[in-house]
Amino acid sequence: MSRKIVDAHHHLWDLGRFHYRWLAERPAIDRDFLPRDYAQAIEDTGVDRSVHVQADVDECFAMQETRWVLSIADDEGPVEAVVGWAPVEKKDELSKYLDDLGEHPRLKGFRRLIQAEAADFAARDEVIEGVRTLGERGYSFDVRIRHHQLASVVELARACPQTAIVLDHVGKPDIAKGELEPWVHDLKQLASLQHVYCKLSGMVTEADWDAWTVDQLKPFAQTVIDAFGYDRLMFGSDWPVSTLAVDYKGWLDVVDELIEGATMEQQDSLFEKTATSFYRLST
Repeated sequence: MSRKIVDAHHHLWDLGRFHYRWLAERPAIDRDFLPRDYAQAIEDTGVDRSVHVQADVDECFAMQETRWVLSIADDEGPVEAVVGWAPVEKKDELSKYLDDLGEHPRLKGFRRLIQAEAADFAARDEVIEGVRTLGERGYSFDVRIRHHQLASVVELARACPQTAIVLDHVGKPDIAKGELEPWVHDLKQLASLQHVYCKLSGMVTEADWDAWTVDQLKPFAQTVIDAFGYDRLMFGSDWPVSTLAVDYKGWLDVVDELIEGATMEQQDSLFEKTATSFYRLST
């Protein structure tokens, strides 16, 4: 494969260093996934740069996890950008946390998992203030939610026009049940905001892990493509979580089917240029 690919969303974890409570419910991936494992997964895929996104480590380990991945990014290898965890809803803690963590050229943004919170969480004043702070300090915000929380993310994004925001996993629609609404309506509202981007990632794990089909994914993928366009859409593997339903090369093959008919320029945007621009990677 001659094309160059930026994987805008993957994880690493070392269970000897940190604890991830949620992995107990996912025994198939409740083991170490280290740089050498990722290198093996991306072999012969065209992936030559990547963005590591915090992996919902137990909060007490969040800063250590970010520093560990930054040390990996400093070595030779594909990880070129790191998205850490940050307590965006806690103003005083957030500022101190960012100060204590310190600046690093590969630290590009932060994520606070919202999917387990109340539907209105993202639109709360304290969250809005925290996300604004990230933008003021030059960081982007990755947002992972479930589809029923998407409307509140629209409110958040409208209130934070100076913070670059990216929606992880296309907002986690209920692909298993084929429920497009109100996800489609809310997604279009979010996509109308030009500082908001989206990752084409995490879709197979929102379907039946053992019985999903590409045809099930197509209406959801096409909605995202139509809403954001390729200039604000980026490829992400969500590895190794994605391996619950598909291997790395298999997901790439699926994406190629989902974007059938895309021009070479559009493919370049999806697989490389959008992520390079959003995360301010070297070119």
